[in-house]
This record gives sequence, C-alpha cells and structure tokens, in this order.
Amino acid sequence: MGAALVEAALGPEAPPKCTRCPRLVAYRAENERHEPNWFNGAVASFGTPNCSLLIVGLAPGRNGANRTGRPFTGDYAGDLLYGTLIRYGFATGEYHARVDDGLRLRNCMITNAVRCVPPQNKPEPLEIANCRPYFAARLESLPKLKVILALGRIAHDQTLTTLAKRKALFPFAHGARHELAPGLALYDSFHCSRYNTNTGRLTTEMFHAVFDAIRHELP
Repeated sequence: MGAALVEAALGPEAPPKCTRCPRLVAYRAENERHEPNWFNGAVASFGTPNCSLLIVGLAPGRNGANRTGRPFTGDYAGDLLYGTLIRYGFATGEYHARVDDGLRLRNCMITNAVRCVPPQNKPEPLEIANCRPYFAARLESLPKLKVILALGRIAHDQTLTTLAKRKALFPFAHGARHELAPGLALYDSFHCSRYNTNTGRLTTEMFHAVFDAIRHELP
C-alpha cells in the first residue's frame, strides 16, 4: 500500500463480541435484551481484498448494520451508498437492505472506523483508538488499494492517524482529494446519513460528484 501504519494490528476484523470498549459492550447488551434476533456485534468489512477502493464509514447504525450484520445495510445511508455503487459499477445486483439480497461489490470494500454500534452514533475518542488496530490491519490487507473514501470527519481522521499523517496537512472537506502517498489517494465526503441529506448538507448530486472523480481515477 505504500504507507506506514502507526500500530501493530490484531487482525482485520474484530470478533463479533469484542470486549475492548466497555460502553459499547454495555450498549450491545442492552440491544440484545430488546432485540435478541438482531446481529448485535462488531460488523465485519464487506467486499474483496483485491480491491482498489476502500470506503470508510463511521460505525454501524443501531437499526442498520447492527441489526443486519453488513455495513450500511438496513437504513437510509445504505440506500444512497449502495445505489451509488451500483450506478458507478462498484457493485452488481440489487440492494434490498438485507444480507441475502445477492448484492456483490466490485473492486470495492466497505468498512467502518468503529466496528460496534455506539449510542447516538457517537463513538468516544478512546473507542475510536481501541478500534484502530483492526482498521490498520484492514488497510494492510489490501495490497491493491489506490483510493480511500472517508464518509465523514471521524473516518477521515481515523485514516490519517492510522497512516501516521498530520491532520493539519490534509483538512477534511467534502469533495476534497488528498495525496497520502504515491499511488494512494484519500477522498472526503459528508456522511450519507439521513440527517445530512434531509438538511441538504449532502445532496445526491454532491455524493455522485465524489464518485465521478473516483471513477475517473479508477477506470
């Protein structure tokens, strides 16, 4: 990949019942009591390790990936993300918001900065740091990686910290492209959450514009 990682990694995926973050473990237990048939665990990355594009989200949503067990699956953010991936040729099939819908990614993987659902979608700094070894291992496991797309500032910052890059040199901005190393670019987008789209902070056209640029870079 051509960029040094700041931590030795545990492995690319957290165990489903990871115990590194007490607050997240307690929240998982609460969700399990209310919804015992949900996935309720650390959500693994989705895609293939020979990909050129890695999409980094914030964390599983309670009613989305925490429920279904697949990143961005089961809530509005997935509707926009997967529809866009299909549009730009990074996914095939149809997205029906469930893990057995047959959707497949092409030259693309999706992961999260934090693998377990946090209360109110707000992970704490220590929880982000606790998950960093898994993220580091995920980056290390992608030998053909050329583009990272960070969905939101936390994903952006997790990427920079993991790769030992100074944040001041790579400021987050929607639509920005940063050259992190020869052959490795970081793109930024506002997160494709319902809140951002409902408030107009992110429009479908704005999201597609980022993928226009990525598609041009990864023909």
